[in-house]
Amino acid sequence: MARRRQSVTIKHVAADAGVSLQTVSRVINNEANVRPQMKERVQASIDKLGYIPSIAAQRMSGSRSYLILALNDRERTIEDWRSRQGSDWVDQMLYGGMLKCAEYGYRLIFELVDTHNDHVERELQAAIAALQPDGVILTPPHSDNPLITGVLREHNIPFAQIGSEGAGGGIPLIMGDEGAAHLATNHLVRLGHKKIGFITGSAEYLLSKWREDGWRGAMDNAGLPTDGLCAEGNFTFKSGLEAARKLLDQPARPTAIIASNDQMALAVLKVAKELGLGVPADLSIISFDNTPATRFAQPPITAIDQPIAATSSRAVELIISAKRGEDLPDAPTVIPAELIERDSTGPAADRSAANSN
Repeated sequence: MARRRQSVTIKHVAADAGVSLQTVSRVINNEANVRPQMKERVQASIDKLGYIPSIAAQRMSGSRSYLILALNDRERTIEDWRSRQGSDWVDQMLYGGMLKCAEYGYRLIFELVDTHNDHVERELQAAIAALQPDGVILTPPHSDNPLITGVLREHNIPFAQIGSEGAGGGIPLIMGDEGAAHLATNHLVRLGHKKIGFITGSAEYLLSKWREDGWRGAMDNAGLPTDGLCAEGNFTFKSGLEAARKLLDQPARPTAIIASNDQMALAVLKVAKELGLGVPADLSIISFDNTPATRFAQPPITAIDQPIAATSSRAVELIISAKRGEDLPDAPTVIPAELIERDSTGPAADRSAANSN
């Protein structure tokens, strides 16, 4: 009779297969230096006994912990959780990262760190000492924080830098923000829009500049002006309100606005309604991120879908490759975004009469 599943240990598997504990661990971790016949023998014992591998068993094969640590900004994450406004950045990051970790027998641990905290190095050192992670995933604005990247280099821990070009010495991954802004702008240009406003994100995020650069580049390629059409935001709903009012309180207001995230796009929608502007009849709106809020807005908002899950999944793969000593890409890995068309964009309103006054 088979043992109860919860009582089966790696020792039982080793005894049943007639091999060492380290051999069982190497099979569990799918390592290359195990003969096919030995792998089949150990796997047969695992299946027969109903053994479920533990991290402790996995660690027996060498110096790996089989843990990957993901860091996210504490202040902004807690603010999003408290407001319950529909941001799913963390959900998507964990979704992609956890599933990919599971494929390789890893676990993903999620921690919040305040990038503005004077004690950020001490916080990170404590997390490293407690968890001994095989790698770390950094998300903006941590990705290019020299205090954080410096600690990771000092400990020789592979780390992925999402939304970064890799200045800190890690593995850079970007979601094609500049190209995505091109895509959004060109979509509006094809709809006949000539005055396309843009609301920037927080300056502490490199991707904010990339998105603005993409908008400016596409406008320049189309021979369209940008003067007076760029307003500063910081990814909050409040900043979106202020930026939208600045853009729309002009004699020759824009016929379309691209906002650098969904919360600011929702703010543009609110201001448009306050001013009696129809969306998209009088004003088209495009946002970045494509969180659930964009689908439930009235009208639903056209958005750049950020491939967060795919990016965190790829980050896990690259960290594991680095830990194994495998070759890594020479250039930043680009996970391209896509445009999701909804009802907030349409042909440009005929402003000829208004412009002639």
